[in-house]
Amino acid sequence: MSQYPDVFDSATVTAQLRRLDALSPYDRPRWGRMSPAAMLAHLNVAYEMLYDARHPRPKPFVRWLLRTFVRPGVVGPKPYPRNAPTAPAFRIEGTRDFDAEKARLAAYLRRVADEGRAAFDGRESFSFGPLTAGEWQVLFGKHLDHHLTQFGV
Repeated sequence: MSQYPDVFDSATVTAQLRRLDALSPYDRPRWGRMSPAAMLAHLNVAYEMLYDARHPRPKPFVRWLLRTFVRPGVVGPKPYPRNAPTAPAFRIEGTRDFDAEKARLAAYLRRVADEGRAAFDGRESFSFGPLTAGEWQVLFGKHLDHHLTQFGV
């Protein structure tokens, strides 16, 4: 089983929401330069790619590069390094509303858990092609844990 939170488990989602509630718009990151609101907006991008039509789909060659070289780090067991570069779609420009981004993230967390593990097994990723439910779990759980840890919650 994954070392990352089971995003399909309601008890895990409750614990993640508690961590999210401990985040303040005034918290300072332990590394990096994002504000808490920008970090929440950054986390929301992965869910926007899954549920909303806000981002253009990568071109076939770029998708091949992502599947071949980026996917193993994103869905694999190794933690993300601090200050690692991020994809352009995940770079947050301008100011964001902390409460709105937090509410959106909480709704996405609940939606994933409500849909359940079976709905994600073989589901198409915007950038990486079909993923197993376990890979989706790592993708979402690792990213959330990385950034909540970044802000000490």
